[in-house]
Formats: sequence, structure tokens, C-alpha cells
Amino acid sequence: MPKPPPNSPYAGRWVARLRNKIIAHGGTPEQALHAAKKSRPKEKPTIIYMPINFKLPPLLSDVVDALPADQPLYLIGGAVRDLLLGHPIHDLDFGLGADSLSVARKIANRIGAAYYPLDKERGAARLVLIHDDGTRDVLDFAQFRGKTGSGDVSGSSDVSGSSDVSGSSDVSGSSDVSGSSDVSLEEDLRGRDFTLNAIALDVHTHKIYDPLGGAADLRAKELRLCSPSSLSDDPIRVLRAIRLASNFGFKILPETRAAMPEAIARLSEASVERQRDEFFKILEGKNPATSLRALEMLGVFSKILPEVAALKGVEQSAPHVDDVWSHTLNAMRHLESMLAALSSDYDSSKASEFHNGFLVLKLGRYRKQLAEHFAKTLTTDRSLYGLLFFSALYHDIAKPVVQKVGDDGRIRFLRHEVEGGEMVAERARSLHLSNDEIDRLKRIVRGHLRIHDMARRMLEKREQDLRHARSLSPSRRTIYRFFRDTREAGVDIVLLSLADLRATYEHTLPEDLWKAELDVARILLENYFERPEETVKPPSLLDGHEVMQAFELRPSPKVGAVIEAIREAQATGEVGTRSEALVFGENWLNA
Repeated sequence: MPKPPPNSPYAGRWVARLRNKIIAHGGTPEQALHAAKKSRPKEKPTIIYMPINFKLPPLLSDVVDALPADQPLYLIGGAVRDLLLGHPIHDLDFGLGADSLSVARKIANRIGAAYYPLDKERGAARLVLIHDDGTRDVLDFAQFRGKTGSGDVSGSSDVSGSSDVSGSSDVSGSSDVSGSSDVSLEEDLRGRDFTLNAIALDVHTHKIYDPLGGAADLRAKELRLCSPSSLSDDPIRVLRAIRLASNFGFKILPETRAAMPEAIARLSEASVERQRDEFFKILEGKNPATSLRALEMLGVFSKILPEVAALKGVEQSAPHVDDVWSHTLNAMRHLESMLAALSSDYDSSKASEFHNGFLVLKLGRYRKQLAEHFAKTLTTDRSLYGLLFFSALYHDIAKPVVQKVGDDGRIRFLRHEVEGGEMVAERARSLHLSNDEIDRLKRIVRGHLRIHDMARRMLEKREQDLRHARSLSPSRRTIYRFFRDTREAGVDIVLLSLADLRATYEHTLPEDLWKAELDVARILLENYFERPEETVKPPSLLDGHEVMQAFELRPSPKVGAVIEAIREAQATGEVGTRSEALVFGENWLNA
């Protein structure tokens, strides 16, 4: 049977046909038959599936090849949603009736993936497949959830009893659907969060099962609950609703919005890990600032991140144009647009305005290096991209704590970056982030003012003596100390500082200040990416044993201090050889 055209209203649906005429349709064979019997109760239609055009990932073929031909398996949820939207997918969720752990282990062995049992009682397992380029695919397997005996599936006996249906070659595979596994499949789908996530794909036949009309809601861009209790059953779904609405432009229906307050009141009952994971998905998605504004309006932060809720309404003196909360959201908005302008798939339309245009002119040469920077990971569960946005959310987190009003009426937040570094580290620990992530966040928040200081010093010196403007850039010592203190986080600080400056001034940002900050950013990235062994991390000329032997030192912090002083002298160009390092070390100790 030929595939329908892309605009066919029945693509991906089960239809009931009489004398080559479609008389009814549904998301499952049973629904199509039930709808047909309402209008033609005495006739027996043929139930067939109308194929839909979408591109399946090669990994799905590998999974099918590793399966026995008679083993039912369904791709379920977000992966099917993204397939229907034409989006690439890397995380695949599979559902099956039984033996999920053994099936998952067999597939892992066949495709060369690591196998992790997640929940033996619920039959949940995860496969992680890491590719040569560092990217990875995650495959989750779980037994169907929910009780058998769904009323909507009771009509399956009519399907199996219809001679026209059973004789249709297009529905021969529906015997699996009308069996006991179908009951579990449909109840599994009905127990999910939103209808557009309650769609299943038979991996063998590529037929869609959509009992709740999720595909129609997907086309209409409407976020509809699978049941009235979907949010109260799992309050974390409130975060997911906001993320889906922001990422895909879905409209949250009134009944979905009405169910949110009750669920939000119970958000703290969800595990910290689930709160963290869903929140980071928001940070890693599209329009995180928009999502966070919606979460704040719903009162979510008071339940999961109370220090963030305290940012709202904290006023700031000029040059700030917004309170701390609005400034934070604007910094995240500018950060997202800047990263888009500096991405490898650069879209010139996103850098058409002056500030991003000048950003691309100054830093566009580092697109490849920035992509490689964000491709690295500190943990397999979260990206550096999401971690940067978390630091943007927390970069001014201590301002409500340290706020002081001076005699002149100006509001000051002295050392808020230092206190903020401690606060973000404390929150990261409570969210069970890794030690490497905690260290990264702390360095970013503590260091986010340093580039502002460098740029302002440059401007002040230029105003004093324009003839020597070229020599007023950050010194090699300044560059070395910046990266000594910030390490790999220095790149993140460069980007966050630029976004922070934009959000501070917005439309009042002086052109010369923006250019000065970009000059500093370019110099720092140039040294980090192009001359790391000269100014960022020069190779050690003397190790600890050699220092102790040469200067007759005992093991102590002084040994490390000598090594550090020599390395800084290398960065500034004062030392270039081992013999020069020995002379410098002796002079340094004598001084």
C-alpha cells in the first residue's frame, strides 16, 4: 500500500474502511473499530494502519536486529514525539510487557553498550552507548506500568473476532496489540504526563499507537494532561510542562494550568535528584530565561530553590536598569543569544543587531574551540552548557544577603561574588552535583566580576593617554593569574561576564565599554586557545624534588610557592630556561 502524502489527515492513524471508503479512525485499532461501529453497527470494516513518513535513527535498526522477531518492543514517549516533529533524538525510551532486564542486557551485548540496572522491581534498565566522537546515546528499558483491564481496550475482542480485520494483511501484526501486552501498553500510555508524550511506536512494524490523541495535540501545539491527576500523581511534571511549552512553543491548556497549584505545593516531596534532573533539562533547553520566569510566577522556586526566589524585588543602583531578578533573567537571555551567535551552526540573523554583531567580529574565530569546550563533560548526566546557565542564575545570588545602602543613597553589594561562590556551592551539594561541578560553579560565580574590572581599567588608562592605548591591554601576569585562579572555568566566565554587562546596562550600554570588554575577552580567549603554554599554563621547568634539592628546602608549602612563582615568571617572559628558573627561584627566596 503506498504511503500517504505528508499532509494526509490519517497519516499515523488506524482507519476503518468499508468498500474502499474510510468511515472512521482512531489512535489504536480498537478505537477505529469502536468509532466505525457507532455509525455502521451491522457492518464489519477492515481496520488498517495508515503509515506516516518519518526518518528513524539508525540506532533503532540496531536494536531491532538484536531482538528476536517475536519479541514485542515499543518506543515510547518523548522519542516518538521528537520523531513526529522531525527532531534528532539521542535518548530512547522503550516499553515491553515482561523480561525487560534480560532483553535490555541482550541488546547491550549486541550493540556494545554499557548496561545499568536501575530498578529491578519495576524492570527498569539503562544502556549507554558512547561513540568515538564523545557523543552518547541513552536507551532506557522498562516494563509497562499500570493495571490491566482498561475499559478502552475491551473492544479488542471485536477486532480479533472480525473476519475482515483478521484477514487484512495490514493488521496481521495487531494480534500482538490485541493481546495482553496491549492492555499494559495502553495503560502505560494513559498513566503518562501529557498526551503528546503518550504515543508509542512498534519497533518491528513502525506502527503508531496513540490512544489519547497525542499526535493531534502535537500538531495543534497543545499541552494536554493524560488524566486529571497527571500532575498530582507526579509534581515534577510541572517543571516538564514549562520546559515543553518553552522548547516547542506549546500552549498550556487551561485545565492543565488549573492543575498546577496543587502539584506545586507538593514539589518538595519529589526526590532532590528528580528536581535537579528536570531543572537542568530546562537550563539545557531553549529559552531558559522564559521558563524560569514562568516558574517564578508559579511559585516554584520557593519550593526547590528558595534563595533564587529571594532575588525578586531587590533593587540596584545605576548603571543597573533592573532589579536583581530581572537582571538575572536578562543575563541568561543575552547568554543564550550570544552562544547562538558563536555556535558552529551560526545564523547571521541572530547577530544582526550591533552588540552581537560586534561580538561575532571579535570572537567569531573561536567557534570551533568553544564548541569543543562545551562538548566536554564533568559528568555523563549534565552538560557544561547547562552548568553555565546554572551559574548565570546564581551569579548574583548573594546580593540580597550582602545588600547595603550607603550614606549617599547608593545600594552596594560588596563581595557578593565571594559569598555567592559559597552559596552556589552549597546549593550544588544539596542537589548532589559532582565535586568537579561544584568547583566549576564556585569558580565561575567568584570570578564573574574580574573581566569587568580589566575592561574598566583599560578604559581609564586609554582616557589618560590615548597614544599608548595598544599597550594598555591586560598584562601577561594578569592573564596568567586569571586562568590560574579560574582554570577551565575562565572560558565560561568570559561568556557570562559579557552577558552580565549587557544585562546591567541593556539599551544604555556605552559603546566604548562594550568594545573594551570584548577586547579583554578576545585577549583572554586568544591566550587560552592559541598560546596556553606561554601565558596560561607554562610547562614546569622544575619539579618539587628539584626545588628542594636546589634550594635546600624541606617538604613544605614553600616548595609549591617557589614552583608557582617560577611558573608565573615563565608566563610573564622573565624565565625561559631551567637555569633561569634556578636563578629566579634563588632570588625569589632571598627576597
